Amino acid sequence: MRGSMLAAVLGAAILGLSACGGEADTAAVEAAPGQVPGMTISNARLVLAPVAGNPAAVYFDLDYEGDQGLTIRKAEVEGAGMTMMHDYGEYDFKVQMMEALPIALKKGTKVAFEPGGLHVMAMNPPADLKPGDKVKVTLTMSGGATQVFEAEVRAAGEER
Repeated sequence: MRGSMLAAVLGAAILGLSACGGEADTAAVEAAPGQVPGMTISNARLVLAPVAGNPAAVYFDLDYEGDQGLTIRKAEVEGAGMTMMHDYGEYDFKVQMMEALPIALKKGTKVAFEPGGLHVMAMNPPADLKPGDKVKVTLTMSGGATQVFEAEVRAAGEER
């Protein structure tokens, strides 16, 4: 009797765990490819450098209202030779640009990628980019989820 009771308890536990796994799988399938549930990107723009071939900067506003905590671990700009998230920090009593640490997000987080602060640098941007074009930007979260959006290309002298 004791053995059959243990088997019943283990069976119920396994069914409970598999049911939880099924819910997570369903939620993952419902998320659109390239879109993180609860994440909104607005005001996205890539500003070209005054000298052709120099790095371009990507700025945007991010609002996150999702229930799951996330971390942005990298950014990519389509066609760029290399892309990095940058921020400013103090080192040796000087404020300077440096590679940004991963960015933690929780429900209600608002992050501004803006001139003089956090931003995305696109090294060796595509030579054929011109003001008015659109370029695809991808943010990758820890765990692999991605948020894909378009940024309007602007000339160096335009409002950033």
